[in-house]
Amino acid sequence: MTDKTASPGGRKRRPRLLALGDLVLDVVVRPDEPAAAGTDVAGVLELRAGGSAANTARAFAALGGEAALLAAVGDDALGQRLVRALRADGVRVHAPLVSNQPTARLAVLVDPRGERTFVTQRGAADWLRQREARAALVRRVDALHLPAYSLVNEPLRFAALAAAGQARDAGRLVSVDLASRRPLLSRGRQAAWTLIGEAAADIVFANADEARALAGADLPRLLELAPIVVIKEGSAGCRVLWLATGGRAANNSGERAGERKRGVLELAVATAPLRARDTTGAGDAFDAGFLHSLLEQSLARGSARASVAAASGSDQTAGLRRAQVLRRAAMAGHRSAAALLSRPRSELAL
Repeated sequence: MTDKTASPGGRKRRPRLLALGDLVLDVVVRPDEPAAAGTDVAGVLELRAGGSAANTARAFAALGGEAALLAAVGDDALGQRLVRALRADGVRVHAPLVSNQPTARLAVLVDPRGERTFVTQRGAADWLRQREARAALVRRVDALHLPAYSLVNEPLRFAALAAAGQARDAGRLVSVDLASRRPLLSRGRQAAWTLIGEAAADIVFANADEARALAGADLPRLLELAPIVVIKEGSAGCRVLWLATGGRAANNSGERAGERKRGVLELAVATAPLRARDTTGAGDAFDAGFLHSLLEQSLARGSARASVAAASGSDQTAGLRRAQVLRRAAMAGHRSAAALLSRPRSELAL
């Protein structure tokens, strides 16, 4: 299938993304001092529309892209309020109702450094069914984005894998973000490796802790999961890994790590440190910025997968161009995350 890179009026078409996963009520708790048992602590509590997939879709729309979200919500007032909030932010929402589960909710405990601890009730979010992942939704977009939350529990996992297969068949990009190491590793490292591998992603995003939790010290091994791996390192920036020879790294127990590493290209992209009281959603915003830039660049070539395919090969001149494409995408990711952290967060009115 050939992508159309211009609108009927001749204007350049905007990149299009479908995020599949979760739409969640975030209850953000920021105490002014350490909590003490049996008494009160002053602080700030905020209600927000959240969820990793929803956050990525919202940030993608804020960049001028066409964003859609496929996520199940409970048949309750909270689910409908979250859907309206996301639509108001420019996201096209497909939200099947689940009658016997509440809309997902999550408590975000933010410490004085801005780091977060999550307490999660996923509820309806895990009950998106395979029949809801319609091929027509996937064919409308250039890329499908899956937080790893979408690959852990059933039946959501079946819906995510079905959508990933449809995306590959239609020539669309598939990206996966490892999202959170504890849910990802709940059944062990090998099971987590299998879960991510089943999605056959073109791009894997991870923060440094998630990358080490899955691959240990051998981070280039993550290239067995996708041709491009982006490791987010917070205020230090990010690293982009890809293979000079193209495709995925061979999953061969007899292969020495040093031999594989010689075929790995790595790009470090710094960012300006930014002091933030609450980093919730910054990684999702980074993913949105990276994908928006990559798709903008690839649409000029007529294929949503062109930039990923271009990240392989050994020709020096072509290699420099490929590095430039990935550097631009990484810088766009940093800008998107910084924009989220720099502006006031909208509170959800119930």
